[in-house]
Amino acid sequence: MQSLVAFLGAVASLVLVVMGDTCSELRANTNIEVSAPISPSYIAEQTEYWSASCSALKPSCIIFPKSAVEVSTIISVLSTNDEHFAVKSGGHSPNNYYASVDGGPLISTQNLDHADLDPVTGILDFGPGNRLDGLAQKLQGTGWTFVGGRIGNTGTGGLMLGGGLSYMSAQHGWSASSVLEYELVLPNGTITYPSATNHPSLFKVLKGGGNNFGIVTNYKTQAYPQGDVYGGNLLFLRTPSTDKKILQAVRDFTEYNTDDRAAVIVTAERAQVNLVDSWILFLFYDGPTPPPRTFSNFTSIGPIANTARTRTYADLMTFSNWVVLKGFQVQIGTETIPLPSTAYSVEVLEGIHAHWRNISLTTLAVPGIVASIAYQPFPKRIAAAARAKSPDLIDADPDADKLIIEMNYAFLNPLDYPLMDGKMQQTYEGIRERVLGWQAEGKLPNNVDLPVFMNYGFYRQDYFGRLKPGSRVLAREVAEEVDPGGLFRNRTGGWKP
Repeated sequence: MQSLVAFLGAVASLVLVVMGDTCSELRANTNIEVSAPISPSYIAEQTEYWSASCSALKPSCIIFPKSAVEVSTIISVLSTNDEHFAVKSGGHSPNNYYASVDGGPLISTQNLDHADLDPVTGILDFGPGNRLDGLAQKLQGTGWTFVGGRIGNTGTGGLMLGGGLSYMSAQHGWSASSVLEYELVLPNGTITYPSATNHPSLFKVLKGGGNNFGIVTNYKTQAYPQGDVYGGNLLFLRTPSTDKKILQAVRDFTEYNTDDRAAVIVTAERAQVNLVDSWILFLFYDGPTPPPRTFSNFTSIGPIANTARTRTYADLMTFSNWVVLKGFQVQIGTETIPLPSTAYSVEVLEGIHAHWRNISLTTLAVPGIVASIAYQPFPKRIAAAARAKSPDLIDADPDADKLIIEMNYAFLNPLDYPLMDGKMQQTYEGIRERVLGWQAEGKLPNNVDLPVFMNYGFYRQDYFGRLKPGSRVLAREVAEEVDPGGLFRNRTGGWKP
């Protein structure tokens, strides 16, 4: 028996020698930076997640490539073994294993943080190692801006691959809509440059298709002229009356606002045993001063605090980082709903909000709990602007106004993760069930596509199943074409077509 054990051990060792592990291979044969678990760079990178549940997963090493060529080398080594791995930009996805890994190598794009602007044309090349606040700071003073997200700490890589919703989306579509060309390392290690004329199907699926097609190392995008902006927060104490007024205001803003430079996010927050129960609104205007009455539907309700003012875009991105709760377990889910008509707005929006309050009430004894729901206008002009720029996998309906709803739960104890997993499911499933019921009753339009927005999706949600059938088929076909061996399909997390 001992001889058999010894023989099997020798075979296992031989297999490891022949196959090798990625970390060891790269250390031995390349100059690519590879950090071990005891190194300061490894420890620091592991803290850069929005959810502590992702930080708790321990990669075998963290690899910091500086170029597409180095990424190609890493992928070539990965193709010789069967290790699971992950690719990380900013780490803002709280879904475990999407940009995090346990026991396999983590590829951090931190050093792919270049930002090169042509000051004449506004063509901007930037890497996925940038965060929104850092990229905005690099562009400060140039007179140009990019169509980024709303929270400065967000990584550009995940934002762009999920589509990316921006304060400037009514003007320019998704963040990804302004991409002119990608530098992409395919699963076979080849470096390619998809654009509208070069591999157009691959170009399309990279806009909303996630991490299924390789690793993007550069985004060539169109930037847009911008000076100072107006932005900040309104704070309201929650009352039933305030609920009604704010929900009606966000409904009306979505339909009736005609100034594409104005944007809002409307969030309700509650925390431990109702010590916090409030509304926090994010206001944005792409200019130093909004025209009178632009936000009067909200300001007339009577906020107890107002931080909105004229500032640089870089300052606004940095200012927004207060929403990131370091050290918390975080879960995010989403639903998309048709905008209700005025006849049914009270029943629909107050019904959804009551459902969220009922579920979140059952979580208030969870240590450290912060529960929030955000109502984000998605007027049809966003979809129209996206289509005018370039095709994307999301293919949002340009004939219907919608609201994108984001639900967040943050809490301290990792042992509460299974409980809160169930609470998150109850929250978004309850909204979905209500929407389907109202559609069946004729109270909401039923001929509207309602995709799950990838950047806010919970890992249990069926992202690709909620896309249009043609988009699902295209994503699957392109993934099979560029990744026939299943390197990304079988060995990374994330939604798969």
